[in-house]
Amino acid sequence: MTRTAQPNRPPRTAETNRAAETTGTVRPSAARRAPGRRPGGSPLLRAASVTAALVALGSLLGFTRDLLLARLFGATHRTDAFLLAWTVPETAAPLLIEGAMAFLLVPLFSRAVERREDIRRVVSATLPHVLAALVAVTAATFLGAPLLVEVLAPGFADPHLAVRCTRIVSVTVLLFGLAGYLSAALRAHQVFGPPAAIHVAYNVGIIACLTAFHDRLGVTAAALGVALGGLLMVAVQAPAFLRHVGPPRGPSAAALVSLGAFAPIAAFALMRQGQVYVERFLASSLPAGSISHLNYAQKIAQVPMVLSLIVVTVSFPALVRSITAGDLPAARRRITGDLGLSGTIVLAASAFLVAFSPEIVALLLEQGEFTGADTEATAQIMRVYSLGLLGQTVVGAASRVFFCFGRPPWYPVATMAAGLAATAVLAVLAVTAAPARGTAGIAAANAAGITLTAAALLLGLRNSEPALPARAVAAALGRPVLAAAAAGAAGLLLRPLLGGLPALAALALGAAAVALVFTVVAALTGSKEITRMIGSMPGTRRT
Repeated sequence: MTRTAQPNRPPRTAETNRAAETTGTVRPSAARRAPGRRPGGSPLLRAASVTAALVALGSLLGFTRDLLLARLFGATHRTDAFLLAWTVPETAAPLLIEGAMAFLLVPLFSRAVERREDIRRVVSATLPHVLAALVAVTAATFLGAPLLVEVLAPGFADPHLAVRCTRIVSVTVLLFGLAGYLSAALRAHQVFGPPAAIHVAYNVGIIACLTAFHDRLGVTAAALGVALGGLLMVAVQAPAFLRHVGPPRGPSAAALVSLGAFAPIAAFALMRQGQVYVERFLASSLPAGSISHLNYAQKIAQVPMVLSLIVVTVSFPALVRSITAGDLPAARRRITGDLGLSGTIVLAASAFLVAFSPEIVALLLEQGEFTGADTEATAQIMRVYSLGLLGQTVVGAASRVFFCFGRPPWYPVATMAAGLAATAVLAVLAVTAAPARGTAGIAAANAAGITLTAAALLLGLRNSEPALPARAVAAALGRPVLAAAAAGAAGLLLRPLLGGLPALAALALGAAAVALVFTVVAALTGSKEITRMIGSMPGTRRT
């Protein structure tokens, strides 16, 4: 491949070194000149720690939310109706918070910070146009709720409850979009706490409404909670946005966000969420509760994937700045490191989920209206679905690279379209061939489709700038894959021996055993990520 000339790089001054140090891309020589800088005091590490703590709290509250939903309503046509409506915020979240809005606006704001432009003028040129589009889509979702429910679940017996819930949650299109805008601006300013707190605020809203109104409103209370949670996601970020960014600086007719730039990003995010559409479309014709079983399994299994992508989320603005400054070697190191660390985290968790899915589901959900049969069905789905978690993580990490350059990237859209097509075809075949195991077949199709997309994105990185050689990817992900296979097998062998113990004790011992085997195998095969984790533990001597 013929490499293009690097863009003109401005001379590095003390001021630019300080800026680079803030983003974690400073050169070693500059770091040595920085007075009072402590080893290991990386701003990115601190930001990742704060983000991880808040995301973990949000995930815990998410478990509480799902536990309440399962306990109060079980897995019935009522929960199926709400989950059909929940497709709207589930689509809006990856599109408007962590997906398209972040891919488009984080690079825009980060480049403005790198070039020392007036951020408030950028806000003036973008926010009104973004709000106008969000209001229009919100209104269309509200008015088109009956058609949306019919398209998503044509086999659903009683769509009226689903339509009512869909109209209530339609406001999340506006609220999630505004929350995503605030998050992008704050992350570009290296402010990560309030954006990470949005999941806490969201789940607090749902839990509050479920607790207060489930007797009077039934599952509609959950829909009201989703709307309230969206409002809280905006409220928790607004003070930090006003303090660090500020309101728009007067009206502006300029539109820095064009339809041509937004279209491929939106298409990518929508097609990534398209797997959920395929699942619910096909599951609507399966026995009642099938949509709920798929939902519960995914909600639990996706937690480690979300946690694994924290490092990618935190480092995204720094990656944009490295590419903007023409420092491609630093960008390449960051991409490889992000893939290796996020892959290691999610693979270790996947091994545990595959081995102990029944115990995890039983401990979290089996009470109230959620029966043992529901546990068995959900655990079977979760075990299969976990096989695709590495693909989910790689897609989240690798796709960001293509959105750093300020030009429409259609390659990720093509890869996601291929993966979605594979998911749809395989899911139809699975449901047709074995309807009794249709939900597990849908989960297997999901895992296969997202893994295909991940492989295609990694191949595309070989020809991007910065180019990522296949050898670097194999080194970053190959060793933890071997470790996960060994740890999962060890967990499956140990599981029968823990059957007589209380559920919490069995899971604790199982997690410890899986983690130990994973760590040992990864270290023996030379995993740099595991070595660094061990080296960063308190009391470990640095050489």
